Amino acid sequence: MTQTPVQPAPSSLQSSVDSSIRTSQAILHALFGPPAQRAFAVRFWDGSVDLPAPEQPQFTLILRRPGALRRMLLPPSELAITEAYLRDDYDVEGSMEALTNLANGFVSRVGNAKTLARLAWRLRQLPRHDAEEGTLRQKDTARGGRAGFKGSGGEHSLQRDSAAVRYHYDTGNDFYALWLDSSMVYSCAYFQRGTDDLDTAQRNKLEHICRKLRLKPGERLLDIGCGWGGLIRYAAEHYGVEALGVTLSEAQAALASARIAEAGLSERCRVEVRDYRNLGDLSPFDKVVSVGMFEHVGGPKLPEYFAIAYRMTKPGGLFLNHGIASPASEAQVPRWNWFAERLWKPGSFINRYVFPDGELVPPREAIRQGELAGFETRDVESLREHYALTLRQWVRRLEEHHEEAVKQVGEKTYRVWRLYMSGSASGFTNGNLALIQALFSKPDASGHTALPLTRADLYA
Repeated sequence: MTQTPVQPAPSSLQSSVDSSIRTSQAILHALFGPPAQRAFAVRFWDGSVDLPAPEQPQFTLILRRPGALRRMLLPPSELAITEAYLRDDYDVEGSMEALTNLANGFVSRVGNAKTLARLAWRLRQLPRHDAEEGTLRQKDTARGGRAGFKGSGGEHSLQRDSAAVRYHYDTGNDFYALWLDSSMVYSCAYFQRGTDDLDTAQRNKLEHICRKLRLKPGERLLDIGCGWGGLIRYAAEHYGVEALGVTLSEAQAALASARIAEAGLSERCRVEVRDYRNLGDLSPFDKVVSVGMFEHVGGPKLPEYFAIAYRMTKPGGLFLNHGIASPASEAQVPRWNWFAERLWKPGSFINRYVFPDGELVPPREAIRQGELAGFETRDVESLREHYALTLRQWVRRLEEHHEEAVKQVGEKTYRVWRLYMSGSASGFTNGNLALIQALFSKPDASGHTALPLTRADLYA
């Protein structure tokens, strides 16, 4: 007698997977509309894909597991969505900058408390935990992957600031060399044309700064927060100055000193590991510059920072301060937006994983503090668009060296930098971030400063 095979009952696991996909699709539809109206594709953990209209999608959002959206958006905060990426709950193929644009608009998409409650209800239908949750985190932890900053001491104390700088810059010189220009200049480049390559644009920036400072052979130049020494090497080689750079990163100082020696500039150029607050044993300099450092200072410390820069500048000399600022709006914020922003906590990702204790102030506050210290404001230039172009080149170069970067620092650290630089490019593009280059003078007793009557020499 032949038995008829019994057909297996539908798998409860498969039913759960199908249900999670349907719930995830409903959440995405509520936030971004139907797939055909989106600028991005979505690939689910089972391989199925929701495609936009025939146009090429800006990126593909890859949801690795059924609970991915829940861990991305519950609670709805910047830290939740970024840490989900660091855990590999999701990935992005294509433009990470475009994804950060969507994330930054999350508050406005939710719209009100009722919609937020409905979204939270849907998110709770997804699994809280998945079998493969945290695999990337476990793998990276085993190999020393990046953890959040845990500094000790009071905020902006000498001890804590030193630890914060080392946390960011001691990731490894070889890692930064993968995506920076050949001089390893880690600040906004200066594009005379949008098509300039990174090396050209960074040389443009170094030249632009040296011209603004009106450097002359034999002058003494101090660079506060000199990084890998690109600016002081350039100034010593092309303008004949005697240059000193200071940094809190021993890894930066070691490479900077090696490159100075290779260039045969050791007699006129050097780097020291010291805090900007420990410059009291130095005599004033003809010119002082700080590029990409004052963001680390913190609002309460700005009076001290500018006072030290003023003291280190000779009468008649110049101080150039180049840094990221936060545009200030006087517009009244609607109550819902205020609440939603408090929930979202913008900046929490960068503060934990990138620039601990960093603080951005409006351009007017930087200028005000400079003038309160005694400086006279002589030139202010916004380089906002230049930084967006710079960051896109950095991201592209980092992505091109993905495998090598992972070998050096692990996948999690690679993702931190890919995400933070893409998000910053978005911020500079849409005006949520500013980059201000301010030139201050310290008039001598007769009111004289080392400046010509016009700016024509900058572009001669």
